[in-house]
Amino acid sequence: MKTILVVDDNKNHLLLYKQELSLERYSIITAKDGCEALKKVKDHAPDLVILDIIMSKMDGIELMGRILSKHKKIPVIINTAYIGYMDNFRSWAADAYIIKSSDLNELKNKIKELLGKIE
Repeated sequence: MKTILVVDDNKNHLLLYKQELSLERYSIITAKDGCEALKKVKDHAPDLVILDIIMSKMDGIELMGRILSKHKKIPVIINTAYIGYMDNFRSWAADAYIIKSSDLNELKNKIKELLGKIE
């Protein structure tokens, strides 16, 4: 079973993603901020990370940089409500940039695509 770390400061989003992605047979770990996420990456070695950009303590762009500096092969999906960061060259290190939606099909399809590459 593949493990996905979902990082978002909105507890309702975390709950939704955990419920929906568990139904897809993934093991889901959640973190409410970048600092907690770094610890969970170290402790659990997830197969994929989904992260928001705007968070307290550490934004998603900085978090992604820290994760990828030590774990270059972990795919990262930026999942945010803000389209403007798509043009930020620092976000280009992500494997995918998805705008948040109540319809999680785009996110689920991208997860399958990225995890299929590492099987």
